[in-house]
Amino acid sequence: MIPINRRLKKVSEYVTGERLADIGSDHAFLPMYCLEQGYITSAIAGEVIPGPYSAAVKSVARHGYKNQIDIRLGNGLTILNPEEDTIDTVTICGMGGPLIAKILNEGFKHIPHRPRLILQSNIQSEPIRRFLQANGYHIVTETLIKERAHIYEIIVADAGTMSLSEQDFKFGPFLHPKPSELFVEKWMREIEALADIKKQLDPVQHQKRYDEITRQENEIKEVLNR
Repeated sequence: MIPINRRLKKVSEYVTGERLADIGSDHAFLPMYCLEQGYITSAIAGEVIPGPYSAAVKSVARHGYKNQIDIRLGNGLTILNPEEDTIDTVTICGMGGPLIAKILNEGFKHIPHRPRLILQSNIQSEPIRRFLQANGYHIVTETLIKERAHIYEIIVADAGTMSLSEQDFKFGPFLHPKPSELFVEKWMREIEALADIKKQLDPVQHQKRYDEITRQENEIKEVLNR
């Protein structure tokens, strides 16, 4: 059995098609698990740092998947060859939303066939949603999962169009209309973090920043109190 955490196991449920590209693969546990479960027939696993790349190579060899998983060293989606690599699903997990959006922006031309995107952010998912809308993708589902006290967002998107509101961009079109317990917990934590920042600010000396934090607090409370 491939050792996989709850977060990546949840991500695997949305993988579709024959071939997966997992960017920032971290020991290649996700593609190995997907192969083990019969979700896919082959995968590409990308790592940008030599250490994790070597760890992934050893991990894949140890579990007997080196003929099915092609491990590549390189930056984000640029490891993919747009002419030769036919990818059905791309996963980018375990990073902040701004970094995931940056990876998509810098390497988008490497996935011209518009595969499914499964994007699991640790923080700040808004830039991901803005990228998807601007680049011909629509969100098909979103979910939250809690692991080791941290709450993660998973966004699943296919090629298509959408028109999100400002609340949708910030809170998630599938998440905020009917707030779950995890959703409430996540955003209550954010309110607490903003309140801690405000305590360190002088309302007069730092008026602009103070007012911006107050605006953010009110925005969150509006969604939670509907």
